[in-house]
Amino acid sequence: MRRKDREVTSIDEIRQILDKAKVLHLGLYDDEYPYIVPMHYGYVYQNDSIIFYMHGAKEGHKIDLINRNPKVCVELECDTELDPGGEIPCNYGAYFASVMGKGTAKIVTDEQEKICGLRQLMKTQTGKEFTMDERMASSVAVIKVTVTEFTAKARNKG
Repeated sequence: MRRKDREVTSIDEIRQILDKAKVLHLGLYDDEYPYIVPMHYGYVYQNDSIIFYMHGAKEGHKIDLINRNPKVCVELECDTELDPGGEIPCNYGAYFASVMGKGTAKIVTDEQEKICGLRQLMKTQTGKEFTMDERMASSVAVIKVTVTEFTAKARNKG
C-alpha cells in the first residue's frame, strides 16, 4: 500500500467499514473484460478471513462466470465525502473508508448454509435478526466469497 498513513490494520476498524458500507462490488473474470456487479451482502470474520454472503437469481451471467472461474475480487467503501478545495482544482480530495480483497466464490448448495448466509445478509444490511426457512432459501442462489487477502484504508475528516 502506497499511502501507509491511510492504511487500516485493526480488524475492529475493518469490521466497522464492513458494517457501514452496505454495497459490495464483486469483480469477476469475463474473458476479455472484467465484470463488476454491485451487491448487498452479509459477512462473518472467521479464521483471518472475511466470508461474504450475497444472493441473487439462480441463473444468469454472474453465476456462469463464478462457475467458470471462482477467483474474484471485492471492493466496498463508505463515508465518502468531497473535501472541497475552493477555487483550485488540485486542492480537492475525498474522505472515505474502503476495503479491497481477493478470494474465491462458490454457489452454496447446502440449505442450512444458505439459510445462515441469508440471515447474515439481513443482519448486516438491517442490524436485525430474521428467521429464514428452506422455502425462502430455495428461491435464490446464495454466493459465498471467502476473502483471504484484504487491505483497508481510510482518510477521515478532521
